[in-house]
Amino acid sequence: MSIGDLNQKSGPRIVVPKPANDEHIQSYVNDGYLVMPNLIASAELEELKDEIVKLARGRYPVRDLPALSPDASDEQALQQILCIHQPHFFSPVILKYVKHPKICGVLSQIVGAHLPGWDGSVKCMQSMFFVKPPGFQGQAWHQDEIFIPTRDRSLAGAWIAVDDATIENGCMWCLPGSHRNGYLYPLGPHDNPDEFDGTDQSYGFDDLNEVPIEVKAGTVVFFQGYLLHRSRKNRGCRYRRVLVNHYMNAWSLLPWRLKDGESPSRADRRAIVSVAGIDPYAWKGLELDSEAASMRLCKANTPG
Repeated sequence: MSIGDLNQKSGPRIVVPKPANDEHIQSYVNDGYLVMPNLIASAELEELKDEIVKLARGRYPVRDLPALSPDASDEQALQQILCIHQPHFFSPVILKYVKHPKICGVLSQIVGAHLPGWDGSVKCMQSMFFVKPPGFQGQAWHQDEIFIPTRDRSLAGAWIAVDDATIENGCMWCLPGSHRNGYLYPLGPHDNPDEFDGTDQSYGFDDLNEVPIEVKAGTVVFFQGYLLHRSRKNRGCRYRRVLVNHYMNAWSLLPWRLKDGESPSRADRRAIVSVAGIDPYAWKGLELDSEAASMRLCKANTPG
């Protein structure tokens, strides 16, 4: 297969708008995160709220979804869920927001802004719909690139605030600039189970300069995969619903969830969605990973 053949197999280019300006792009490169208000309209937020209820009530086949009485209220359905992993695999509504033009437009400007010659091509590999009911813990310090490795430090999260996110209900906190040196901090257990869930925390740094990211519903927070961030317990009386999708430079391989005998330098998971520019590896085909779609229950509200 020639280079020309490979180029032809990349498929048509996905054209997206360019909502970010030079100041936005430089802020993302310098600080490791970017807050973009009003990217998601009110009607779109209502669509996402309706869809999480349908997910919680079992409209789609999701592994680990607990049985729910037909008489149960929508509130009871939501109260048992912390997070649904990979809902875009089966929900056309969530897939629509994975490919949302304004979100993907910003991503096409920032994901590889640190890479010379990057052409704006982006792919998505993960979606997570967090419900985070009142009383549920947050997640301690971590860097997303520890869990989803890329070859070029291009991992980026797009954090869609479905509700207002405040300090009271457990908004995101971060350490601006902590992504710059490309260092992945070690992980270990934390000793604060009332505040944070059971996930290990990153350690070995000074967190005195952390800042809260309080945002209105409809805002999208973009954050770099090496950025240290965390969230605290929801101490309010409202949900903190968030759809978080993860993206990367489409030209990078995705050495995620290595198989036996696989080399990290050549592994490339293909359960992805192309969202901007081209897919240079389209000739490899796509993987369907329906088993990755699963539910995390809300420990704060689920007996046992």
